[in-house]
Amino acid sequence: MLRPVCRSASCGGFVRRPEQRPDLHGSALTKVLTGPPPPGQDRREPAAALRRRTDQQMSRRHLGTALAVLLATGLTTGIAGADPSPTRPVVVGEPRTDHGCARIEPTLPTYADWPRVRSRVHGDPADERRIAKIVGSLTLAEKVGHMTQPEIAAITPDEVRQYGIGSVLNGGGSWPDRDKHAAVRDWLSLADAYWDASKATRAKIPVLWGIDAVHGNNNVYGATVFPHNIGLGAAHDPCLVRDVSEATAEQIRATGQDWAFAPTLAVVRDDRWGRTYEGFSEDPRITRAYGYEAVRGLQGDGRRRVDVLATAKHFIGDGGTLGGKDQGVTPSSTAEMINLHGQGYYGALAAGAQTVMVSFNSWTNADLGIKEGKLHGSKLAVNDILKGKIGFDGLVVSDWNGIGQVPGCTNAGCPQAINAGIDVVMVPNDWKAFIANTVAQVESGQIPLSRIDDAVTRILRVKLRAGVLDGAKPSAREHAGSAKALEARRLAREAVRKSQVLVKNDNRVLPLKPRSKVLVVGKSADSLQNQTGGWTLSWQGTGNTNADFPNGTTILGGLREALGAQNVVFSETGDVDPAGFDAVIAVIGETPYAEGTGDLGRRSLEAAKLYPRDLAVLDKVRGRGAPVVTVYVSGRPLHVNKELNRSDAFVASWLPGTEGGGVADLLVRGRHTYPGFTGTLSYSWPRSACQTPLNPGQAGYDPLFKPGYGLRSWQTGRVGKLDETAPASCSGDGGGGTATEDLELFNRQDIAPYRGFIGSPDNWSGTEIGPDGEAAHSTITVRPADVNVQGDALRTTWTGTGQLYLQNPAGGNDLRGYLNADAALVFDVVVHRPPAARTVVSAHCVYPCSAEVDATTLFGGLPAGSKATVKIPVACFASRGLDLENVNTPFLVYTEGAFQASFANVRWVPKAARDPDARTCSELT
Repeated sequence: MLRPVCRSASCGGFVRRPEQRPDLHGSALTKVLTGPPPPGQDRREPAAALRRRTDQQMSRRHLGTALAVLLATGLTTGIAGADPSPTRPVVVGEPRTDHGCARIEPTLPTYADWPRVRSRVHGDPADERRIAKIVGSLTLAEKVGHMTQPEIAAITPDEVRQYGIGSVLNGGGSWPDRDKHAAVRDWLSLADAYWDASKATRAKIPVLWGIDAVHGNNNVYGATVFPHNIGLGAAHDPCLVRDVSEATAEQIRATGQDWAFAPTLAVVRDDRWGRTYEGFSEDPRITRAYGYEAVRGLQGDGRRRVDVLATAKHFIGDGGTLGGKDQGVTPSSTAEMINLHGQGYYGALAAGAQTVMVSFNSWTNADLGIKEGKLHGSKLAVNDILKGKIGFDGLVVSDWNGIGQVPGCTNAGCPQAINAGIDVVMVPNDWKAFIANTVAQVESGQIPLSRIDDAVTRILRVKLRAGVLDGAKPSAREHAGSAKALEARRLAREAVRKSQVLVKNDNRVLPLKPRSKVLVVGKSADSLQNQTGGWTLSWQGTGNTNADFPNGTTILGGLREALGAQNVVFSETGDVDPAGFDAVIAVIGETPYAEGTGDLGRRSLEAAKLYPRDLAVLDKVRGRGAPVVTVYVSGRPLHVNKELNRSDAFVASWLPGTEGGGVADLLVRGRHTYPGFTGTLSYSWPRSACQTPLNPGQAGYDPLFKPGYGLRSWQTGRVGKLDETAPASCSGDGGGGTATEDLELFNRQDIAPYRGFIGSPDNWSGTEIGPDGEAAHSTITVRPADVNVQGDALRTTWTGTGQLYLQNPAGGNDLRGYLNADAALVFDVVVHRPPAARTVVSAHCVYPCSAEVDATTLFGGLPAGSKATVKIPVACFASRGLDLENVNTPFLVYTEGAFQASFANVRWVPKAARDPDARTCSELT
């Protein structure tokens, strides 16, 4: 029997699922192998699985017969069991299944070497002959053009035709005509225009368009936005992941793209990382099963053709960097890379993922003799491991300007990266120079022509498998232009319900009785921006309002729906007396951030320090006659002991997306037939503020809540009184001690407590640089620019006297620990026009206390248009009178004439003054 499940507000797009269809991949077999599902587990199978099961029904009733079939089909290869023999290559195939979806295995195998992965998407000799013929017909310029991927804001359709471009992308916060509210037809029209232009080339090879659809088609106005991956991880439901990915593929088809830059397969080890919420779990077992189903959902079940291209990213170890620093150094051993960080790729590639994106991080551990450095330049990682040992035959794409981080390279040219095995190079803005440089590098012998041919072969192979090479233009494809396809509200609401984790429920406060009268407080109760988080409409998820989500529901809106508007009173700041209410619901937590900006660095995990107003709201409402229910919206586990102590019930809501009604469904009794709270943690929750990294198996592992913890609606789960002591920082950076971690001042945005300002004769008191990265006086202007990655720099243009500076408005800080640590002021810079007059770099210890070094020659000597990293010893400022005990402005650039430069990644770095490339004080006079 089949039952339709409505997935949108208009009940369009039914998903047909079987109640019972016992076959090789169905529930009957897994019931024999693994027993019944846990309470509350759906016995359902997504539409994608149903479509591919027509010819494989199995009526065998005995375990022995079932195992014989498994062995005969190879489905047990590479799943949990004894360690394989190191003398025989291990082949990983499709996983075992529960209810038609990949099983989260109790244990995973330990591999002695990288296993070979058998993809469910098969090649065809006839296809290969056809591809070889096309490659042989292309000129060198056409081949390099096909490897080049510009950003839509930097390339017109006619330029796609002129240069024979193989693919385009749009980053987070990039839309057709720069219109945030671009309609579906606008996206589709631009997709058609690029496609038409590519078909007008001599080679007539259609272009691909890639998009960061990481929790739904999240760049598109009006699209349903699903919970971020950390929430899906808490659901422990691979079937749900497949359904969400399948719905995302429909959303992508509606706007005309071919390629999703998802899923992220990071196994996150340090929750200070700003991309923690992009990882499903710190548990590689979950990541492996989810990686398989995310790819199947996006690409469909075809063995030779796929729907929307999935991207396994970021290869490899992006979740394992020291200190949780984005794009930092991963010191993992080879065994850890294979058996921890590699697991998600084994699942995704077995499912047939056709593209892999390289990671920004480095892989370096000098003690173990690992010196790969930036993975964008690592032939070992990309060519030898991914393409060689693992056997990946699809295409490898770089990340945003990732090649420019390889030593000796720029954003516009990097033979090392191409020779390492990168096939498609993401060059958002410098793509014309990249094409010219790469052609010259091939002609000079720096890049073998055979490497170019291999890259283009892989690109064409993927285009053929995606149906793009012979397919219709975007507007003629399934779901094209369908506003209904953008909506998947019912599925999103289900995903929200399954992702909520109840961690405290004293006196069974939850669920609330229907028609309870509640006071709702907190900054995130009526904020779809906070609810959806980063990678939503804009790159960082900032700058959005509720009006930007016409089909979304806030948590407050969901509560009004559940309880009746007359029973819900809202006061964001909590300035209403709670007496007389049945409960107070406080919706608090993190505000949006994405890569880099979200890193905590040396700061502690304590939420009360990061978001002090939340604690103030809780202090206003607790102990005043009504129990307090806290709904915590966040992209990672944080130290919330103070918040837990002030709450009778506490829900980890993660970043639930646009369906806030799914949160309300669990807070109120009798709202649905769903069995209440079922989510459990997929990350460890810290007991103390500096307790990171925090993962099972580590020495001294003692979390407040372990992975798998989560109360059911009927459980009380008393947590007790928790210790509230917590430092503001987790590093020794002041007093007579020695600093051990970077003092970040600006990393894609201001790092609290520091803020960016400009000053000039117009206003020497300073004008703060806005959240849009812009500020202007008559002689100095600032706007965002790219140095290392998208929008990470302050491009500053002087036409006369003025200064750019980073300052703590609250006053000075004791930074003597940095002098003790031989630290240097370090920043990345691109000089666009050298200074025409005296220019200095200075630090201030509350005006008029300051110290400066002459930087006129320094900036004038840097190569124009190329990134350089400048290191100025802190000792140079100290010797010129800087009071290190009271520094309020640790970075300032002042000039008296024309000068233009972009500044990025500004920080004080311990021991950097000892680096060979650090400036000496004598040369800065």
